Amino acid sequence: MKKIKRILSVLAHPDDESFGMGGTLALYSSQGVEVYLICATRGEVGEVEPEFLEGYSSKGELRESELRCAAEKLGIKEVMFLDYRDSGMQGSLENQHPEALAAQKIDEVAAKITTIIRRIKPQIVLTFDPVGGYHHPDHIATHDATILAFNAASSKDFSDGEEIFQPEKLYFHIFPKGFIRFMVNLLKLFRVDVNHFGRNKDIDLEMLAGDKDYPRHAIINYKNFAKIKDSASDCHASQLDFGTQSPNIITWFRKLTGGKDSFMQAFPEVTGSLKKKDLFL
Repeated sequence: MKKIKRILSVLAHPDDESFGMGGTLALYSSQGVEVYLICATRGEVGEVEPEFLEGYSSKGELRESELRCAAEKLGIKEVMFLDYRDSGMQGSLENQHPEALAAQKIDEVAAKITTIIRRIKPQIVLTFDPVGGYHHPDHIATHDATILAFNAASSKDFSDGEEIFQPEKLYFHIFPKGFIRFMVNLLKLFRVDVNHFGRNKDIDLEMLAGDKDYPRHAIINYKNFAKIKDSASDCHASQLDFGTQSPNIITWFRKLTGGKDSFMQAFPEVTGSLKKKDLFL
């Protein structure tokens, strides 16, 4: 009997899947791999123009709808929410909300993920890098909880009524810093404020350019699925307005980063050099 291949992606907000590793998820889904997604929050804190909320009772309901649209485009088999609240950016008052992901005990968040890992039994688990890509507290909390859950899933010390299970590999989705440094210099030529980038002006690209480089152990070429990723990204219409930042610059940025996803293999630990083109190898 042919072994069913499964991937579990553990992320923080609606749109993380499409704007991040969506090309990789679409590629593997097309190959018959069962792709699952955990979304820790519903992105309730993100800015949304009033016209997008027509027909929805809240930002969270809107963003969930956008995520389900994107998941269908990418071929994701199941979307699961952990039902925490978006924490907002680092240092904001939203961090202290009692239901915010960043305000939770990390082992309790991990316990929910552990149970899902045991139920689904994925060979591959994907999540953010240690700084959450751009230092968002929800991304960092998701990263930390996923590591704990990955280890707990195979431990007899964690009891949840599910069968223990050991996933084969854990990867962190990473952005090569050399590319970010290039983009910072390029955007400065267009007089773009690189310290307050993005729709909510909450991304400091210059700070990201100074972050440490993580090793690229797997480079996944999803060029043939780039249009599917773009289609999934379009589902997140409420998050695609970049305000005064030039749409041409944003489009160019997306095209330059498109076609390949980079991953660091966190488990099994890599001691030497490793470059592969398949997450399952």
